[in-house]
Amino acid sequence: MKIATWNVNSIKARLPRVLEWLAEAAPNVVLLQEIKTVAESFPETEISDLGYNTAVLGQKSYNGVAILSKRPIEDVVEGLPGDDEDEQARYLEAVIDGVRVATIYLPNGNPTDSPKFPIAPTDIDVYDPRVWEGDALCRPDSRSKFRAIVHLGLTDAYRARHANQAGAYSFWDYQKGRWQRDEGVRIDHLLLSPQAADRLGDCDIDKTPRGHSEKPSDHTPVWCELRDE
Repeated sequence: MKIATWNVNSIKARLPRVLEWLAEAAPNVVLLQEIKTVAESFPETEISDLGYNTAVLGQKSYNGVAILSKRPIEDVVEGLPGDDEDEQARYLEAVIDGVRVATIYLPNGNPTDSPKFPIAPTDIDVYDPRVWEGDALCRPDSRSKFRAIVHLGLTDAYRARHANQAGAYSFWDYQKGRWQRDEGVRIDHLLLSPQAADRLGDCDIDKTPRGHSEKPSDHTPVWCELRDE
């Protein structure tokens, strides 16, 4: 099972890139974030033409997550448990071929008095730690929260296969030529349960969609393979 995560930064704006990548990379499961549309406007027909089922938790203009799968999607859960008043469309989980997958979108936490924190876990996940010092992505308190989640027993799939590799990024800002100079950060993660980690095959970052000349997302897909049990 090949599972990918991708913050598409608007499924409507990036649809050509998404369809191209699905056709070329052919992942079994895709976890999308920041689709920025309601479920009724999600391009289900175009995606189903490539053989994918969909589960969508959408929100107009903001947030939004989705799961795409070549196999049936079962036992769908919308929203993080424990906060029935949360109206933000940021979390979706489901079971696919006996594997429970979840997609979560955590918006950028800047300014730093905002309660929203995606995370670059360590300095090797940032092109220049001095530039990012004090940024919400790299603050010690946000990194501490990330480590607390990992210490529940989860494995960062990318680091499990590329333990000390610097210069591996999943996001490049549109401004200041960050992509052209490869000045990125790694803020898109696949976290695995112990059972999934035991099945981990390869894992990598696919930079191809980010390098497209026409309307790429500022994020790029991260994927891993789970071997058969």
